[in-house]
Amino acid sequence: MITYIWIALGGALGSVARYGCSSLAAQWFGETFPWGTLIINVIGSFVIGFFATLTGPDGRVLVAPDMRQFVMVGICGGYTTFSSFSLQTLNLIRNGDALGAGANILGSVALCLAAVWLGYLAAAALSQSAAR
Repeated sequence: MITYIWIALGGALGSVARYGCSSLAAQWFGETFPWGTLIINVIGSFVIGFFATLTGPDGRVLVAPDMRQFVMVGICGGYTTFSSFSLQTLNLIRNGDALGAGANILGSVALCLAAVWLGYLAAAALSQSAAR
């Protein structure tokens, strides 16, 4: 039962962080393209890749399983916004912006895969430097 509480707390924190980041992106870049969602998903991909590697079996930091769930399922799950991405992409298509929809799909997939890979590399390098 405590795992569920940790995940719920992490989800609440992630959701609030998502709202704040999305609001900032809308202020900075406008709302014609879903920049906030793209930025959030890239950051979330980096964080989950970094944390999963850093705290994994070969990682540098040992954390309790509940802490991994708190960060990876709770915070990252509450922070990242695939459902928002899907709806915003559909709206771009419905509004006749097929180019914007394609850019959002390609940008999200490519940048998030790159971010999760960079998170993995950063944590793996950190773990290797600690082993020396």
